[in-house]
Amino acid sequence: MEFVICLTLLLLLLPLLFFLTKRSSKRLPPGSFGLPIIGQSLSLLQAMRANKGEEWLVERIKKYGPISKLRLFGTPTVFLHGQAANKFIYNCSDGKTLASQQPTSVRMICGEKNIMELSGDEHKRVRGALASFLKPEVLKQNVGKIDEEIRKHLEMHWHGKQEVKVMPLMKTLTFNIICTLIFGIEQGPRRDALVDLFQFLMDGILSIPINLPFTRFNSSLRARAKIKAIIMDLIKEKRVALDKHGASPYQDFITCLISIRIEDNAAGLSDEEIVDNAITIMLGAHDTSSILLTFLIKLLAEDPSICATVVQEQEEIAKSKALGELLTWDDLVKMKYTWRVATETLRMTPPVFCSFRKTLKDIEYGGYLIPKGWQVRERTPLSYSGLASLITSMY
Repeated sequence: MEFVICLTLLLLLLPLLFFLTKRSSKRLPPGSFGLPIIGQSLSLLQAMRANKGEEWLVERIKKYGPISKLRLFGTPTVFLHGQAANKFIYNCSDGKTLASQQPTSVRMICGEKNIMELSGDEHKRVRGALASFLKPEVLKQNVGKIDEEIRKHLEMHWHGKQEVKVMPLMKTLTFNIICTLIFGIEQGPRRDALVDLFQFLMDGILSIPINLPFTRFNSSLRARAKIKAIIMDLIKEKRVALDKHGASPYQDFITCLISIRIEDNAAGLSDEEIVDNAITIMLGAHDTSSILLTFLIKLLAEDPSICATVVQEQEEIAKSKALGELLTWDDLVKMKYTWRVATETLRMTPPVFCSFRKTLKDIEYGGYLIPKGWQVRERTPLSYSGLASLITSMY
């Protein structure tokens, strides 16, 4: 009897529920969520792996317009396009309307204590610790280390070659520099082990967060566990070196964070925080730097005038150096035109494809409702031209 009553009430309430849902859904942006959890994730990832991510977004804009809803990486998402959308998002990124939040896969692979997931006093504390490695006096010490890695790389992979594949080599170079600056690991078995693990880590950074065997997400999580073990061993070794052997606190990123903890336990980071943020910086620095370097070399290969000016500037600096002498901070300061070319390349081809935010309350844009808790992903069209003349005028 009780079952019959519940069933009757349910049947009576269904039309009302349908009416209310239909009414509220009219305010949601156009588009489809697709399959539960999966949504449009697979098609986007497939496009990205085929280097057609931008075309995927353009097709979506043609189909739905500058605002549409979809499901990415397990979360309802709104995709916004255009200068006005970009301005709207940045104006709302005040910590009350929109907040930075990465997809679940990124959050689990980087770790819950990485700086992108923190806010308030915790974010301020971790940001202050990370910034200690970016002080001018620390950066100046690392110029020579980077130059040394680049010279080894050029000697091994470029000299005497008629043709090279730039993108894979830039990834190799960037990874070697990361191993030196972040982990303080020299070339050898430990660095070689990290190379393979890092590739597995990268493969699942943007993936559907279903932790099942043989999925990219599962492989990334297992790689993260092994990388974490390596970093924990490094932390122990570097702590001993600081305590007993008087190692420099700024010789690498991990040592720098450990030394802060030694000086002031209240302001320092836990081992877990060091691991999560080392992995985050490793992931963040790798693709962004390698993509920028790749497109920079592409520009130099395609534009002889820019290439000639960059080479002239570099040769002037080389004339002031002794044979085999490493670059210094003062040498970098002299690379004004090279820096202009790099920044314009960065503006023309931003290396970050996906950036997500989360709505902290219901918001409206373009006449549509974006509910609380949804992801927001924006795209701003790039339409710059006349790069050579622009760089010349800036220089």
